[in-house]
Amino acid sequence: MKQVYVEDIHRHVGEEVTLKGWLYNKRSSGKIHFLQVRDGTGVVQAVVSKADVSDEAFALSDRLMRESSLVVRGIVREDPRSPIGYEIGVVDLEAFQIAQEFPIAAKEHGVGFLMDHRHLWLRSLRQNAILRIRQEIIRACRDFYDDRGFVLIDAPIFTPAACEGTTTLFETKYFEESAYLTQSGQLYNEAAAMAFGRVYCFGPTFRAERSKTRRHLMEFWMVEPEVAYADLDDIMELAEDFLAFVVERVVRERRKELNALERDIEKLERVAKPFPRVTYDEAVKTLQETGLPVQWGNDFGGDEETELSKSFEKPVLVHRYPIQSKAFYMKGDPKDDRLALCVDVLAPEGYGEIVGGGQREDDLEILERKMENHNLPKEPFAWYLDLRRYGTVPHSGFGLGIERTVAWICGLEHVRETIPFPRMLYRLYP
Repeated sequence: MKQVYVEDIHRHVGEEVTLKGWLYNKRSSGKIHFLQVRDGTGVVQAVVSKADVSDEAFALSDRLMRESSLVVRGIVREDPRSPIGYEIGVVDLEAFQIAQEFPIAAKEHGVGFLMDHRHLWLRSLRQNAILRIRQEIIRACRDFYDDRGFVLIDAPIFTPAACEGTTTLFETKYFEESAYLTQSGQLYNEAAAMAFGRVYCFGPTFRAERSKTRRHLMEFWMVEPEVAYADLDDIMELAEDFLAFVVERVVRERRKELNALERDIEKLERVAKPFPRVTYDEAVKTLQETGLPVQWGNDFGGDEETELSKSFEKPVLVHRYPIQSKAFYMKGDPKDDRLALCVDVLAPEGYGEIVGGGQREDDLEILERKMENHNLPKEPFAWYLDLRRYGTVPHSGFGLGIERTVAWICGLEHVRETIPFPRMLYRLYP
């Protein structure tokens, strides 16, 4: 008997098939049970009529609890009343296990309860839609760089030193030494760019930030391209091309999931080049006009990013922040030494920063001086300084946070639903 998946069931009208899955819901009407069966690719109604199955099979369908694992055998038929346009007329079924009473009921549950049961919450149609969109975003990221000649470089998870700042490091023992969970693959990407020209890394990153905002996770995924001989303008153009590609792919391939989330797709369809670009100075002026107490020289926080991004229908590129607010590796603007050649991309609708990057400092003497100003020891960075001794060139890159991008594209209020098992300030379980 041919096993099929719900997503392919339209190809088997009139055929007898086998479907293996779980009971998502059930209702009964006298001598008929209507089983909503999910298999990970979708949900289909399986109609169990007392006239069409054995007494044992009918009695079994009556005993089934939500999330019982079962195997259904029946005839696929068209049904315009069904959300997918098809149903299965059951001729036989068996249960692999009759589940206990499922803890997540049809009623509303609090966020804490749902997060405690995240391992079961993943089975909901909403979470299915979100994580399929996440998969599409990741696939689009890889396709974008692979198709453009970038080489994938896997950066290490254990690192000997900080990249983004020593106050947000997760420290761990590495035999007799101390090591840190990576904050970014950027520094290693820079080394790889000197070998391959155009590279990207894609993996988990960790920030020990004591933040409970809707945008923060302790563990999140980033895709980070790095390009030799690229300046700030080059990397801003790459970011525009990249984001437009990812959004277009999701809208084209995951419209069903976006509709399930009731996402306003028209807003996503506006995400096409060119994107607006504003300087940090212009952004400060705009924010001050809205009444926010923004002082020149400070990096923007969540409130500032939210307010600024509300002014645009597309992602906005904010560039040339004060150099004092940026990491040691940022190159200074030769036209204004107060500024860094850097850029943040803020997603519209108040979602804030999803991309951060810029041009790297390529001068050895200046880089050493910046490290001293940031109180960074030279020894763990000796290999990084070597990159400026042997064939240094201008180079630039950025990092895109997958979870914030998922939140924006899906229209979610919080990043906790954007990753299968989120790690937050007070959330390490399950």
